Amino acid sequence: MASGLDSIDEPLDALITAADLDGLVRLIDSRCASANWEGLLHLRDRARWAVSTGRQLWPAATLAEYRLALLAPAEWAAQVLDEDTGKFSIGPLTEVIAQAHTWLSLAPLLPAGPRAAFVAHERVIRGEVIDSSELPDVLEMPFALQPWEPEYPVAVYESDSATFEAPALPASASELALQFDRSGAPSYVEIIDDDDVALAVRQLVEAWTAESNGKAEVVCVEGSAIDAVSALGISRGHITAITAAHALQWLTWAGASGGAFGRRRGTALGRFGAWWLVAALGGISNDWPTNPDVLGALASELQWFWWDAAEPVLGWQLQLAVELPAEGLAWAISARDAT
Repeated sequence: MASGLDSIDEPLDALITAADLDGLVRLIDSRCASANWEGLLHLRDRARWAVSTGRQLWPAATLAEYRLALLAPAEWAAQVLDEDTGKFSIGPLTEVIAQAHTWLSLAPLLPAGPRAAFVAHERVIRGEVIDSSELPDVLEMPFALQPWEPEYPVAVYESDSATFEAPALPASASELALQFDRSGAPSYVEIIDDDDVALAVRQLVEAWTAESNGKAEVVCVEGSAIDAVSALGISRGHITAITAAHALQWLTWAGASGGAFGRRRGTALGRFGAWWLVAALGGISNDWPTNPDVLGALASELQWFWWDAAEPVLGWQLQLAVELPAEGLAWAISARDAT
């Protein structure tokens, strides 16, 4: 079903020869409107070939394969899901294709490799039951949502745009919010080295810090969540208790996001990062893969908080504090990115 470069396509050939990017975008729009998926795949192939000849037509190739993954029937969408595609698209094609296609329709068309496994994980997040017997266990996570998991925030892809809504912020003015002021209190708290949690946080928001303008800090202390936030140098603000489910939503959203300028990694990787951080907080990340029931019990045992420094939320922010009462430990996480 793949299109050949030697096929005659006079309108396309003229645009490729002229390296007319605007004309190619118009042709992509036209072929999508007429559901000419074979012609759109041919355009993608020709544009990719033209890049190797020095013509800067990769935006046309990227747009064509993104539209195929999002809009075309499964038999056409599956043909753009290889290791060389989607490098510059709005989001990973494994996530894009999962928005509009069921695993049942895609499974017979995709080789049982890592990319297929990521598509399956994205479909799991969207509630589909997956037969994973033929798939590699690339994330070492179950191909099923667990009873203790929340409904995760997912990307919404459209023809020329996408939205990546963050979970709802707790209302810091609510009765659940505790206002704190440590500006006149002793600054000393016992800081504990916790390399596993620090690494898990860095990996979770790596796209923010390595590919964009972001920074991330994490501190572990003997004491309370407020002690941990204070150890970050925050003297006053609000701290609000949240559920484990709400915290998992925030962690997954952050791990999926590319921040302001980084490449989006997808909800499947965000969910993995959230699970890994929970395991690190409980000291069991070295035993990965962990039992999902054990991880769920740990997530519930931890006490979760959202905090702020009495400042408006701008850009991308992850400001969580966590207590492990049985150990007398607390962590504070601050990750930010802005345009």
